[in-house]
Amino acid sequence: MENPRIVKIEWARLEGQRPRKAGSNARLGEHGSAVRPSIARLAAEDGSSGFGPCRATREQAQAVLGARLREAFSPQRGAAEAWIPLEYALVDLAAKRAGQPVYAFAAGMAGRATGDLPHPFRVPCYDTSLYFDDLHLDSDDEGAALIAAEAREGYERGHRAFKIKVGRGGRHMELEKGTRRDVAVIKAVRQAVGPQPPIMLDANNGYNLNLAKRVLAETVGCKIFWLEEAFHEDIVLYRDLKEWMGREGLDVLIADGEGQASPSLMEWARDHVVDVVQYDYLGYGFTRWLDTGRQLDAWGARSAPHHYGGYFGNYAAGHLAAPIRGFTFVEWDEAAVTGCDTSAYSVRDGQVTLPDDPGFGLHLDETVFARAVASDGFSLSLG
Repeated sequence: MENPRIVKIEWARLEGQRPRKAGSNARLGEHGSAVRPSIARLAAEDGSSGFGPCRATREQAQAVLGARLREAFSPQRGAAEAWIPLEYALVDLAAKRAGQPVYAFAAGMAGRATGDLPHPFRVPCYDTSLYFDDLHLDSDDEGAALIAAEAREGYERGHRAFKIKVGRGGRHMELEKGTRRDVAVIKAVRQAVGPQPPIMLDANNGYNLNLAKRVLAETVGCKIFWLEEAFHEDIVLYRDLKEWMGREGLDVLIADGEGQASPSLMEWARDHVVDVVQYDYLGYGFTRWLDTGRQLDAWGARSAPHHYGGYFGNYAAGHLAAPIRGFTFVEWDEAAVTGCDTSAYSVRDGQVTLPDDPGFGLHLDETVFARAVASDGFSLSLG
């Protein structure tokens, strides 16, 4: 059956845990250790199915139930607008029906020859777990040592790139003390992981222009790879920061896009003021990322889809590296979720290896998923 109807949609949340609690960032309080990813599974009338991360409501799912696959998704256009909240399950379904891993299927969607793809397919990733876990410590040395030890834990798990949350003085600490702590942490992490791994800084808009310059100047020996969300998007301030870094000889990229997915970032990327665009993999979506990545490639800008707290971004985002040549990193938020088998993926030497299995290469425990659907999810069937 070439164009089956979607006859069943199931939605549920699974339960999982990070290896340790994640502390605050410049804006928010403790993030904790629990993760509760929401997923949807679609079943077609010919028995094929696919699942993936999902933010669809029951009403949105009900409105599209019964559509034929070609109405919902095509390799030429991606997901139809009404199906964007369910598109990762659609992509999984379509790739499985094509007998391809999503990365190869997506490369074909972008017109890239799949024979050019390396095997196994590996994508650079970074450890995104270095939050403000040190706020209870008064000593900068002790606080920096704690975060450095966490970075070493990530190194032992296979990571060779690290993102450090900064901006402690924006909310959680007195400004001067928080800024000193940021600098101490950056230097300690660099010493802990060695000279080679890329280190990124994420201020979650907790800096202003002068603070950003100060921290970059005081950590110049740490060779920062990018500074993310230094402050709220402002072309005047970003141009000033870019020009200042040029005068200082700092080769630091400017990254942004996680928050409001401002369309202005695309203009700034075109003009080479912003170097890395980070629209969220789930909120922005797979189909839109294919178009966005193609445009960023044409401008020589980088793509690095944001992912934190959604679990599936660890596995789904990397498949965009095949169609998007400027794809830079998978943001890796380590967690284990009951009921989802992710064993086909592995992190080693700073890269995540993606499976060759059709679709995303993930597998659900039917008992666990059925229990989750019955507990606080929903199941919709045609007829």
